[in-house]
Amino acid sequence: MPTANLQDILMITFDALRYDVAVQAWERWQTPYLRGLIPAGWEQRHSPGNFTFAAHAAYFAGFWPTPLQPGKDRRPFTLQFPGMRPTLAETMVLHGPHIIEGLRRVDYQTICIGGVGFFNPSTPLGSLFPSYFEQSYWQPEFSVTNYSSTAAQVRMACQTLESADRERPVMLFLNVSATHAPTVDYVAGAKAESCDTQAAALAYVDRCLPALFAAIQKRKRVGVAYLMSDHGTLFGEDGWVGHRVSHPLVWNIPYTEYHWEPQS
Repeated sequence: MPTANLQDILMITFDALRYDVAVQAWERWQTPYLRGLIPAGWEQRHSPGNFTFAAHAAYFAGFWPTPLQPGKDRRPFTLQFPGMRPTLAETMVLHGPHIIEGLRRVDYQTICIGGVGFFNPSTPLGSLFPSYFEQSYWQPEFSVTNYSSTAAQVRMACQTLESADRERPVMLFLNVSATHAPTVDYVAGAKAESCDTQAAALAYVDRCLPALFAAIQKRKRVGVAYLMSDHGTLFGEDGWVGHRVSHPLVWNIPYTEYHWEPQS
């Protein structure tokens, strides 16, 4: 496959971001940059998992968030395996144990900017997903306990894009940790996690994203960004706090795609 015909790929997971919170932030103009990217707003989809590890394992196997309405699911990637469901014409069929390896086999440069603990390579479990990528980065500054985490993650992402081979396509994955609890410090005086504190965290993330999109579009290739949550979370609804529970507010997640053409 000629690499000149392959688009750059940016995959961002906003960890634990609820669909209703993303919509609230969009409607209230708390996320003006994202609103500019997606003027029609977020699409509601269902996650394949109710916590970070399960959802990302599915995503990296090519199983994207599913539309609410029945019908043919337009998956951008699928892995070749016995019993594979027929795919649409635009679906990229890849070979390997996960789509990251499949993309590498067609000459993609694969880069991971980790966030939450499942991307912290200090443990065998946390090192699993980062090991899928040719380049993977995680620092304590990227974690949920740092309220400037997205700025640190974006700086690293921009550095890797600057040094990436311009002749080869890039697949850059970013797991945004800021939207995962704790988010209380994004609202002055807040005492507990809530939709408002998560929306404020997303507003902070929104202010960091322009530099990332500028860096990848500077490569002057056609590209696509897949923006999604991995799962929602609960703030006391029906007595539940957190996730890893099969509740509609955990299954319902925001999703969108953004395409760009090479800059002149």
